Amino acid sequence: MNIQPDIYQYLIIGAPLLAIWMLYNWYKTTQTRANLAIKSDAIAAGLTEPASLHPIINSTLCLGCGSCVNACPEAKHQVLGLIDNKSELLNPSDCIGHGACKTACPANAIELVFGTERRGLDIPNVRPDFQTNVPGIYIAGELGGMGLIKNATEQGRKAMEEIAKVSGMGSGGDLLDVLVVGAGPAGITATLGAMEKKLTVKTIEQESLGGTVAQFPRGKLVMTAPAKLPIVGEFQFKETTKEKLIDFWAEVERKTGLKVNYKERVDHIDHLPEGGFEVTTNKSVYRTRAVLLAIGRRGTPRKLGVPGEEQTKVVYRLVDPAQYKGKHVLVVGGGDSALEAATSIADEPGTTVTISYRSAAFGRAKEKNRRRVEAAVESGRLNLMLSSTVNEVLESEVVLNLNDELHRIPNDSVIVCAGGILPTGFLKQIGIEVETKYGTA
Repeated sequence: MNIQPDIYQYLIIGAPLLAIWMLYNWYKTTQTRANLAIKSDAIAAGLTEPASLHPIINSTLCLGCGSCVNACPEAKHQVLGLIDNKSELLNPSDCIGHGACKTACPANAIELVFGTERRGLDIPNVRPDFQTNVPGIYIAGELGGMGLIKNATEQGRKAMEEIAKVSGMGSGGDLLDVLVVGAGPAGITATLGAMEKKLTVKTIEQESLGGTVAQFPRGKLVMTAPAKLPIVGEFQFKETTKEKLIDFWAEVERKTGLKVNYKERVDHIDHLPEGGFEVTTNKSVYRTRAVLLAIGRRGTPRKLGVPGEEQTKVVYRLVDPAQYKGKHVLVVGGGDSALEAATSIADEPGTTVTISYRSAAFGRAKEKNRRRVEAAVESGRLNLMLSSTVNEVLESEVVLNLNDELHRIPNDSVIVCAGGILPTGFLKQIGIEVETKYGTA
């Protein structure tokens, strides 16, 4: 019996399959090697701590299909990648909490969590309907850990949908239906939602329109994505500036009749005997059926606690880089706000800018900001002092401790970008439970 034709047939069919298999293995090996290098670089640079909501991937359940990698809107930063056919976080510090990876995963192998085993994150306990453990008080946006503009916007809209379902809403009487505290992305959207549903609503904001976004440095690029606003519809910003985004919201405010009481701060929230709340502010008293807190996480600026900090030249946010033209400026901090402040001031003519940061690497800053700092340092426009702390602020100098040696540098202004202290005291005062998350949902 002649079997040669069968062998030839197997060779004809098998050779291409073998070539495809070999090419596939080569591709996967190359992919793993490249992603391991990216992950190793992040570890070596100390960039291992996510700043907000981020994924934990169950390698047992992971199919290695790459759906999460392809779904990540921050793909250009290579946040996720496949290593040995399993998805892993390559650049944890560049993850900003989109959550698209979890939605895309067909195997339910991804859990979104706050904090890590090393760095906890204080989060108020909030139910799926955005209600806290205090019935009638809701939280949406950055205070609940959702700092991304699109996520905060969605939470504001959905939270108001839940509030509108509560018995008695829209029934009139002496009580407001809802008091919205905060006019950032979540607060603006929630207020529009209340207006759309014909609820009686008041909105107060202790600073200005835009909330945390309004505190960004001038010209800062805001990364966002299309989102839906009640009454207005979709807005399509994907990359824009702080100024354009604030202008857009101001136009929304004008066209829709949305009213915000600015420079108004909540002091107390007390229960009414007949149900609902009495909210006391620095300007007025409101009686309301529900309260939505959309106040952000900045709270009270974190201070240095060093001699001389009480001087007027020490501030806790950058308003306009141009005001520092020709001055000696110290920026304290290692997050995005610090790096953005330092590099934008360094662009002003005649400035001398120094960054002081207590760690050896910028573990929570975005790659684009780290590159801007590197470029400014290389060009001589910026002096970088890692592993340093402020020892004392003098009238015309600052004293820095670098590796247990004191250094005096000329100084006209100090900008402390060390983040804010979560308003835990305020939350606990009104009975809201706050939990420190160490890599948990």
